[in-house]
Amino acid sequence: MNYPVRILSDLHLGHRVSRIASAESLRPLIAGAATVIFNGDTWQELARAFRERSAEMLDDLTRICAEEGVEPIFLSGNHDPGWHGPGWVELAGGRILITHGDALFPDGSPWSREALTRQDQVGELWKRYEAVIDDPAERIVLAREMALVLRAAEYPKGKQLWQRALDAVRPPRRAFEMLRVWATQADAAAAFAERYFPKAEIIIKGHFHRAGIWHRRGRLVINLGAFMNPCPALWADYDGGMLRCGKVDESGELYRLGEVSGGWRVRKC
Repeated sequence: MNYPVRILSDLHLGHRVSRIASAESLRPLIAGAATVIFNGDTWQELARAFRERSAEMLDDLTRICAEEGVEPIFLSGNHDPGWHGPGWVELAGGRILITHGDALFPDGSPWSREALTRQDQVGELWKRYEAVIDDPAERIVLAREMALVLRAAEYPKGKQLWQRALDAVRPPRRAFEMLRVWATQADAAAAFAERYFPKAEIIIKGHFHRAGIWHRRGRLVINLGAFMNPCPALWADYDGGMLRCGKVDESGELYRLGEVSGGWRVRKC
């Protein structure tokens, strides 16, 4: 892997609620990096309604990476569990962990209608993996299986804030679970690292559509948000010595790296 490494998460290419109208709008976010890690939910692999358009945009994204001389690394998420590879990347000798985040909670996306109504299937899946669950590779395999079991039957209908809010409260327990997970996802990330990646001092994730930076249990947790309303999207860069993070500037047709909001010196162990 060559530096600098850029990390983006939750593009949701082709989804009707994604703010990305074309892959070309992402070119400035790709240019200048040597490697770009797309940290899960890059495309809508499991959504029949969006899959064809999403696949076309994914092809465009891959082409742009090639034109810019950038190596793309695609990590699996709950919307695109089919990517090959372990499902995580470690940088700085393991001090930085990058993973989507759908392995942090037992049922992947506890707020989803499917998770709320299919807990018996969730339990059966965990029984199949309980003997190997201390292995991080098997934990990611379980998360991928969970994504298939809990694949969405319906999708958000609109981008407006009121439409997203209405979707969030149907059923009411969905809103409660969403708030609970938003409040605890940083702690869950730190606990995940303690169990599976004890050398990790920094965890970079997505999945929860809540952009932010937290200090939890002696670790730094960065959520890169999503390209879906109402959540902003963040970018992260690592050049082999410094990790930087900032908000994606979506003010024009072409999305760009916004102002740096945080920087940390992280050298390889």
